[in-house]
Amino acid sequence: MLKQQLNFKLSQKLSPQQIQLMKLIQLPTQAFEQRIKQELEENPALEDGKEDLDAEFDDEFSNDEYDNDDNDTIDADINVDDYLSDDEIPNYRLQANNYSADDEDKHVPYASGTSFAQHLKTQLSTFRLTELEKEIAEFLVGSVDESGYIRRTLQDIVDDLAFTQNVYTDEESVEKVLKKVQELDPAGVGARSLQECLLIQLKRKESTKEVSLATDLLDKSFDHFSKKHYNKLLAKHDISEDELRNAIDVIEHLNPKPGGSFAGNLRMVEHVIPDFAIKIVDGELELTLNGRNAPEMHISNDYSNMLKGYKEAKEKTKSQKDAVMFIKQKLDSAKWFIDAIKQRQQTLMVTMNSIMNYQKEYFLSGDERNLRPMILKDIADEIGMDVSTVSRVANSKYVDTPYGTKLIKEFFSESMTNDQGEEVSTREIKKILEISIDEEDKRKPLTDDKLAKLLLEKGYPIARRTVAKYREQLDIPVARMRKEI
Repeated sequence: MLKQQLNFKLSQKLSPQQIQLMKLIQLPTQAFEQRIKQELEENPALEDGKEDLDAEFDDEFSNDEYDNDDNDTIDADINVDDYLSDDEIPNYRLQANNYSADDEDKHVPYASGTSFAQHLKTQLSTFRLTELEKEIAEFLVGSVDESGYIRRTLQDIVDDLAFTQNVYTDEESVEKVLKKVQELDPAGVGARSLQECLLIQLKRKESTKEVSLATDLLDKSFDHFSKKHYNKLLAKHDISEDELRNAIDVIEHLNPKPGGSFAGNLRMVEHVIPDFAIKIVDGELELTLNGRNAPEMHISNDYSNMLKGYKEAKEKTKSQKDAVMFIKQKLDSAKWFIDAIKQRQQTLMVTMNSIMNYQKEYFLSGDERNLRPMILKDIADEIGMDVSTVSRVANSKYVDTPYGTKLIKEFFSESMTNDQGEEVSTREIKKILEISIDEEDKRKPLTDDKLAKLLLEKGYPIARRTVAKYREQLDIPVARMRKEI
């Protein structure tokens, strides 16, 4: 039996232009500049600079004047869609149809120079190796990760050499070559564990009493050392606290990630460019937008003149008609992009101004304990915009404050109630937790239980597991690992 059903579905679909505006809002300053550069290259009707011909374009070349020209070369039956062929659609419109509004542009960064693996391979030429040893050595170098370690077992390497390189050997031969690889720079490269990495570095140091003791500690008592069981180390090695402290100081100056120190490791260094600046002027907050977010853009005078020439021409050919359609499309695209930039500027300023006023007490003092609980919806409701718009501003933008450059999303936090029944920011609690740990006796660091009791005494009734969660979010180790001698 067939059943017929009628369903009504109401859905809202963003236009390509709206999607692209959202993408522009999301871009931080540097990426925004690249986006403008891309648009200038793709649309010759768009120019940068202070000259502004928008008004002239609006007045003299409205749709009515050249879509319904009295000379009837372009008449009413010509639709905009007729000259918006696929070849002429701006790149941003095609992108909008293929990607969602939340997608981010991801570009793989390239850098010139010598890679870490190449740097190591070059050094192999300084050793006298047989053909077999050379093949094994190059394979081992290729197995070194970005931190400088070889994380695989020798048996796995032996198997891979046989299967992928057609090189048949054994663990003993591979380990012999590995010792050679571990002589390469930077010191510690090719280690299979942190313990081995540190010992390799100590072997290259000048032999002193401190270095000898450090080597002994790592070689014979690495587990006690890594867990900071200092009393056990003192008893086992029959040494004084000063001797242990000096040996630990030697170890702490070693590099646990030798690969990370290589300049040619092709790591991208992110240079943060603040999108806003907040200053205190006569006791009041002053907000400015980075000038690079407000470029001067205008319609190309040459393209406007082309339309003037067409309008004044007495006879209009088919090729002229096609040309003017192309010109109009480029002008429309340029005009939309200029408007989108202005909308972006306005959205950024309105959003950041609301955040600044909401957190006024913090921006005037710089004390994170003065941060009010604030979620995206608080700001969205205040400025009458969507939560997703506020999120795009907060997640990717930085503000220069008298207390350093901050990521805007750091000003947002959930709330909890203190013992007075007042709502306080979780950021405030984290700051107090951080201060409490900084002020603790490092010989007897506070456990999470003790920290919870301390916070309770200060008026913040939170559970031990919450203390542990906040401590981990602050990237602070457990009490035992904070212990010092």
